[in-house]
Formats: sequence, C-alpha cells, structure tokens
Amino acid sequence: MSLNYFQLFELPETFALTLSALETPYRRIQASAHPDRYVTAAPTEQRQSMQLAMLANEAYLTLKNPATRAEYLLKLKGIDSLNDSNTSMPADFLMQQMEWREALEDASMAKNIASLEALFDEMQAEANNLKAVLTDLIDNKKDYPAASETTRKLVFIDKVCADIAQAIDALV
Repeated sequence: MSLNYFQLFELPETFALTLSALETPYRRIQASAHPDRYVTAAPTEQRQSMQLAMLANEAYLTLKNPATRAEYLLKLKGIDSLNDSNTSMPADFLMQQMEWREALEDASMAKNIASLEALFDEMQAEANNLKAVLTDLIDNKKDYPAASETTRKLVFIDKVCADIAQAIDALV
C-alpha cells in the first residue's frame, strides 16, 4: 500500500492547509531520513531513507503550493484537472486572460515596473479569491468538477504571476 502525500504527513485530505501544519511533519521526516543518520546502515536502509526523503520533498512541494495541492486533491478523487481534454473555461475568464496578458506585454514593452507590480497585485488578489472558492468547493461542497475549473484558473494565474515577476526582474 502506498501512502498519498496527506497520509505521509499524517494530515487530513483538505485544501485548507496551513504551511505550519505541513512544515512540522515534513521537518520530522527529513530529520529522521537524513543521510547522516544512515552512514553506517546497510545499503538497503540507506536507499530507503533516501527514497523517503525524496518522497517527502516531492509531497511538500506539491502540498505547499495551493494550485498543485488542489490538482493533487482532485487526482485523488479521480479528476485530472489539467488533462488536455479538460480545458473548457468560461468566456469571461478567457477574456480576462487576454486582458492580463496584454497588460503584461504593454507594461513590459513600456518598461513600467509600477504597472507590472499593480498587475501582479491584482492577480494575487484574484488568486486569493480562487483559493477561498477552492476551500469551499473541495472541503465543504465536495464539488470536484467545479473545483477542477477553478484549479485551472489558479494555475493560469500562477503562470502569469511568474511571468510578471520575470518581467520585473529583467527590468531591475
């Protein structure tokens, strides 16, 4: 039986997860699986501790990020929210995507850091709204199809935020 990431950290399968709740079991596993503890151990034990440390790292990175946490929770429910055949988005969000991308391009071309920062703040506010929606859809309503659409929106926003940060870095 393989453990899912929540079971590995002995956490409930919930979207509303605090970083402190995640970091405590992660640090515990990392400390117990640290290679220095297995220097004189048999090769099999050394390999198992390394595998546990790698699994804990992968689990931590997945659960730490709200978009990947939502995607992972949905996969546990049998829904691949980022599957190529699962790409429908409401027209208003598609229009908003185009507006954000145009604003990013315009501000980048104008070398306008203040506009880029304002766009970043706007997108972070939208991301926070989506996280609240995901908490309700996944944890309360168990509406996984709607959560899948919301997850795709959050993944898009995360990508644009990364692009904005990269654009700002290129200008400073």
